[in-house]
Amino acid sequence: MPHPPAGRRGPGARALLASALSVTALLATAACSVQDEPRPRWFSASPTATGASAVGERSASSGVGLTEVQARAALITDADLGEPWGPTRGASTWRDGLLKATTESPDCQRLLDALYTEEVFGSPAGPRATAAFDDADTDAQVRYQVAAHPPADVDRALAWLKSVPGKCGEFTATTSRGGVQAVQVSDMRLPSVGDARQALRVTLAGETEEGELTYLTIDLAVVRVGEEAITLTNAGLGEVYEEVTRQTAELGAQRLTEITKQARAQI
Repeated sequence: MPHPPAGRRGPGARALLASALSVTALLATAACSVQDEPRPRWFSASPTATGASAVGERSASSGVGLTEVQARAALITDADLGEPWGPTRGASTWRDGLLKATTESPDCQRLLDALYTEEVFGSPAGPRATAAFDDADTDAQVRYQVAAHPPADVDRALAWLKSVPGKCGEFTATTSRGGVQAVQVSDMRLPSVGDARQALRVTLAGETEEGELTYLTIDLAVVRVGEEAITLTNAGLGEVYEEVTRQTAELGAQRLTEITKQARAQI
């Protein structure tokens, strides 16, 4: 199996760490954006494109969930990530080439499906907003989603994610093109943020039809804040920094917590 790229702190990680130090100012900015301000430039009006979409005005479970505008305000931005991150140019080719794959174990198949669709909890019960960013240096891609889900459903999914390394620590998967990927899954520690959280690091090693070795790394992090959940993936064929995943999850959870408090105060 090819060895993963050596981990180190890159410019993107340093920029995000610096951004996290000014989280109070960032939350103030997010609070302002709850008002009727125009959408940031990386959003798309199309619900099927990479951008923001709404499923109802408020969470169906209690009536106190976030509105679409508030969900968008809770997102991270490319300014939070800093250089070399910028708005995405579109879904990476490896999503269909490597993640659209099958395996024998139901739990391992569920993991692959969740990584491909980014639907860890199924369809949301209320508004959903998404954003995606590309690292211009490494071609890594961060995809970030805030959506309303019943807390019990999220907690069951988190318990399942926690069990995945024991059930699917190592397995093989066959891509839609017939390529074989050796998959490894391990736990990843997140800061103590939100009401509940879980993260995994997944690696897929294989080769192209031309015999070129490939090594895809995917960090999957999930944080529940009340009746909203953050789903974050940080993935790429080159360097994928765990620090970016952890700091993005921390900053995002703090922002979502603040927006949620504001939403409750407005009721």
